[in-house]
Amino acid sequence: MADICSNRPVNDKEEDGGLEEEARETEEAKKELETWKTKAEKADDVKARLILEKLEEDEAKEKAKQEMMAHVKKQEECQKEFKLNMSTVQEEILLLGGHRHVLLDRLKRCQAALEAKRAESTKLKQKFKIYAQIPDTEVEFRAPSKEEGDDNSQPIRGVFAISQRPTVLLQGGQALITFEEEKVASQILKIAKCSVSCENISLDVKPRRITMEPAVKFEVHLDVSRKQLKVSNVPLSIPEERTKEHLEMSFSRPSRGGGEVDGVEYDRNTGTGQITFLHPGVAEGLALSGRYRVDLDSEVNVLVGPVYKYQLCKFQTFCGAPKRTVLLNDIEDKGDEEDLQDHLEIHFQKPSNFGGEIESIQYASRGKALQAFFCEDSPPTAAP
Repeated sequence: MADICSNRPVNDKEEDGGLEEEARETEEAKKELETWKTKAEKADDVKARLILEKLEEDEAKEKAKQEMMAHVKKQEECQKEFKLNMSTVQEEILLLGGHRHVLLDRLKRCQAALEAKRAESTKLKQKFKIYAQIPDTEVEFRAPSKEEGDDNSQPIRGVFAISQRPTVLLQGGQALITFEEEKVASQILKIAKCSVSCENISLDVKPRRITMEPAVKFEVHLDVSRKQLKVSNVPLSIPEERTKEHLEMSFSRPSRGGGEVDGVEYDRNTGTGQITFLHPGVAEGLALSGRYRVDLDSEVNVLVGPVYKYQLCKFQTFCGAPKRTVLLNDIEDKGDEEDLQDHLEIHFQKPSNFGGEIESIQYASRGKALQAFFCEDSPPTAAP
């Protein structure tokens, strides 16, 4: 019993110590709970703030999304408009390209037509160019006769008729044959191809009608003055008026072949002049000499010549077609040129070959070319 009583106080102390421990732990738990409550409140505040920020961000995101959709829609509209404009531009480009091709074709046609016109113009110029040399003619000046009377003062008049002879260029491998009768040429022209025997071979020739270039005829009316004389190569040593005076005095001297002067014209820029005599015949004699001695500062020789006027009259163009001449084409060179021409002449003389009497024949071998001249047929004269 005594032991039991002694143990009780010890247990009470232990119980008190446990209560204090629990109280301390409780207090610490309360403090920790307050701490966690504070932290939870702060976390709620942060959560609320984050939720608020998230809502704001969602709104900004939605707004940005709407703006992006608007921009995408606008981009799609711009792309559609761009495609439509591009299609319109491409159509315009194709249309302009077609128009350009049409204009280029038209330009090419116009250029071709222009070249053709130029070629035709050049050809016509060549056709109507006159290459004619007028032969020198000796002219004799005679003293005036009593029958002429007052006609001595009239100019010397001459009329020159010039006619261009039609020509045909005879190329190598061709021949021209002229028959005496037109009907023979007509018969030959109806044959497409003639076979000509030449020694041991046979030649095929093709008769063709001749097409001739246009030719011209015209007259030159020439008037040579009996009173006027042309002066040239006058030195420019003295003034113009003094030069006129010296020319008048020099050409008035009968000892030098001159005569009474009616008037003097002089051009200092060209050194030429014109002397008009009072009586006819003086200018004619001086013009023949070609030179005349004139007293200027010193004696000089000047050139003198006739004063004349000319006029082109009765200019006519014509184009003839030979009725008795036939062109033989595509003749091969086989043998001597003269022998081949003889064989052609023999063949076309035979009536059995539809030929007849030949007036002339000319053959040009390969590599050669000849110019054939034609003249007008004189009308047949009636037999007496």
